[in-house]
Amino acid sequence: MNLVLASTSPYRRALLEKIIPEFRCAAPEVDETPQQGESAQQLVERLAIAKAQALAAVYPDHVLIGSDQVAVLDGVIIGKPHSSQNACMQLRAASGKSVTFFTGLALYDSATKRLQHCVEPYTVVFRSLTDAEIDAYIELEQPLNCAGSFKSEGLGISLFQRLQGDDPNSLIGLPLIRLLAMLREWDINPLTQSTNKPR
Repeated sequence: MNLVLASTSPYRRALLEKIIPEFRCAAPEVDETPQQGESAQQLVERLAIAKAQALAAVYPDHVLIGSDQVAVLDGVIIGKPHSSQNACMQLRAASGKSVTFFTGLALYDSATKRLQHCVEPYTVVFRSLTDAEIDAYIELEQPLNCAGSFKSEGLGISLFQRLQGDDPNSLIGLPLIRLLAMLREWDINPLTQSTNKPR
């Protein structure tokens, strides 16, 4: 099975390695600028599809996986903080509130032009955080390249009151439950080793 992850994210790669024995990673060249009037859900769905299809010419007989994610707080998209100061601001704003992550997922067969896509929501409810907790967390984990300024797979879990959604992997950037369901629709199933068989 020729499978390509259209991403260079180490987080997405690590997730996919849990379920797929062999695949390639490649960087899609996609303009991620939001379009005017585009909702968070529309944005991540469009970009996931664009990323999967962007590599079709390079990988003409492959199944390509595209994904994109944004976090939304108080109706506003928040991105990666890139600095400790911005991370502090994001976590202070999220304290005691809910942040919803929307992850767009697309599966594209470059040989047959088949396409599946969806948007997977996942909500994090933050407990009320003190400034000392926020400062200590950022110093300990340095979540500067993570949307929402936390790593749920690490100490970031200490910031939460509860999680709401179908697949906690969505928080890390790749909803594996939904991805596996999509792959099974195309007769690709790691449990039956069909990922190792040629198409």
